[in-house]
Amino acid sequence: MDKKEINLRASLTLSYCLISLLFCSVLFADFIPSTLFGSYADQRVLLVLSLSLLAVIGLTWSVHNNALTVSVKALWPFLFFSFSLLIAAFQNRSGPYSLVEPVFFILYFVAFGLIGDAIGRFDCARKYALAVVTVAIVACFFYAAMSVTVYLFAITDDSSRLDQLIPWGFFSIRYWSHIATWLVPLFPLALLCIPWNSNRTWRWGVASTAAIWWWIIFLSSSRGSMFGLVFCFLLIWGVFGKSSFPWMKLFARFAIYGLLVWFLLSVLIPSFVFDEIHVRGIKTNSSGRLSLWHEAWIMSLEKFPFGMGPQSWLTHDILTETYRSSSRFGHPHNMYLMWAAEYGWIAIGGLLILVGVALRRLWHKIKGLRNGDHHNGFLLVGFTASVTAALVHAGASAVFMAPGSMLVGLPVLCVFWALISPYQSTVPVSSARQKFVTSTFAGYAIVIVFAAACMLWFQDVLDYRQAMADDIPYYQEEVRQGKLPRFWLHGNFPRHQSQMSPES
Repeated sequence: MDKKEINLRASLTLSYCLISLLFCSVLFADFIPSTLFGSYADQRVLLVLSLSLLAVIGLTWSVHNNALTVSVKALWPFLFFSFSLLIAAFQNRSGPYSLVEPVFFILYFVAFGLIGDAIGRFDCARKYALAVVTVAIVACFFYAAMSVTVYLFAITDDSSRLDQLIPWGFFSIRYWSHIATWLVPLFPLALLCIPWNSNRTWRWGVASTAAIWWWIIFLSSSRGSMFGLVFCFLLIWGVFGKSSFPWMKLFARFAIYGLLVWFLLSVLIPSFVFDEIHVRGIKTNSSGRLSLWHEAWIMSLEKFPFGMGPQSWLTHDILTETYRSSSRFGHPHNMYLMWAAEYGWIAIGGLLILVGVALRRLWHKIKGLRNGDHHNGFLLVGFTASVTAALVHAGASAVFMAPGSMLVGLPVLCVFWALISPYQSTVPVSSARQKFVTSTFAGYAIVIVFAAACMLWFQDVLDYRQAMADDIPYYQEEVRQGKLPRFWLHGNFPRHQSQMSPES
C-alpha cells in the first residue's frame, strides 16, 4: 500500500468521524449532555470550530501539495460575496460584535469551497459522497426508529396532537424541516450507490427510514421542505432527463411510502384510539412572512447597494407599519432578503456569480452524462437535488442561519462542489514559481496567520455569547419578546438601542 493510499484511508476515516459528529450533534441533541451553552449554542460553537478547522486544513493541504496559488485562484467565485460582506461590515457597524456574522458566512462558503476543491483535485468525490450518504442514512434510521417510539408513547398516553411531539429534538419544527430538505434527496442514493444495495435488510431499512421521514414532513406540514423537494424533483427531471430516472423513481416511491405511513399513523390508528383526530393542515397564508419580507426589502433599498450593516435587522429603526404591528423574529425568514438588507445587493450579486459558476460547471457534467460518461452520475443527481432544495427552501426560511441546518449542509456542499469540480487529473500541476512560493516558509506563514485570525474571531464569538447570556435577565424582565433564534437562541441581541439595558 503506497503513501497516497494510506493518506486517503486516513482522511476518509477522519471524514467519517467528523460527519458522524456533525449529524449526531443535530439529530440526537436531546441525548447529548450540554454543560456549557445549551444544545442550540453548542451546535453553533461546533459549527464555528468545524469551519475554522476545515478552512485551515484546506489551506494546509494546498501548501503541502505546492498548490496554494492554484487553490486561491479556484476560490475566486467566493471572493465577490466575501468582499461584499466585509464592505458592509466595515461601512455600517450597527452594533457590537458586528464582525461575527459576516466572518461566519465567509468562512462557511470558503470552507466548503476549499475542501470541495481539494476532494475534486484528487478525484475522491465518490468516496466522500458515499461517506456522507452512509452516515446520513444510518443516523436518519435511528432518528426514524426513535420517532416511532415517541409515536407509540403518544398513542398510549392519549396524546392526539402528534405534531406537537414529532419531530422531536428541535427548538422548532422549522429547524427539523431544514434537515429534511438537505437529506431526503440523498435517500435514493443509499439504494443506487451504496455497495450493500443488494442486501434485503439494507433495502428494507432505507425504505422504512425514507417513509418515516416523509411521514414527518406530511405530519408537520413543512411547506418549505415540500416546495423545495418538489421543485428539485421537477428540476432534476427537466435538466438531467433519462439519466435521472432511477433516482426519480425511488424518490417518488419513498414519497408514496411516506403518504401511506401518514394515513396509517396519523389518520387510521388515531381514529380508533381517540374520539377525534388532529391532522395538521397545510397553511395557505404566509404565516406573517410577507410583512417581514416587505421590511427587509425596504431595508435593502435604504443604503443601496451596500445594505444597512450586520445585525441591522435586530438594531434598525422599523421602516414599515406592517412590520411594526406583526410578530417579530430574529431574521426575515428569507436568507436572500436578509443578506440584501444587511449586506446589500452587492452581496446578492456576489452570490449570483457563485451560483453562475456552479451552474456552468454542473452543465458541463450534465453534458458528459448525456454523452455516456456516467461516472458519479447518480451521486451528481442526488447532491444537486439536495443543494437545489436547500437553496429554494432558504427563500422562505433561515436555512443558512440555523446551526443544525448548516452543520448538516456543510458536508453536502463540500461533496457537491467536488462533484462539479472541473479537474481531470488527480495531481495538482504547479509551475516552478508556484512550487517556490508555496513550499517555502511564506506558504506556511499564511496558514499560521489565518489560523491565528480564526482563533481571535472564535474568541469574539465566545465574547458575543457571554454578552448575550448576561443580557438574558434584563431581556426576560423588561423586553419580554421571547426567544428569537438567530446566531444564538436568544437571538434578539444586540437589538434596538431603546430596548437595550442602560449598562449596555
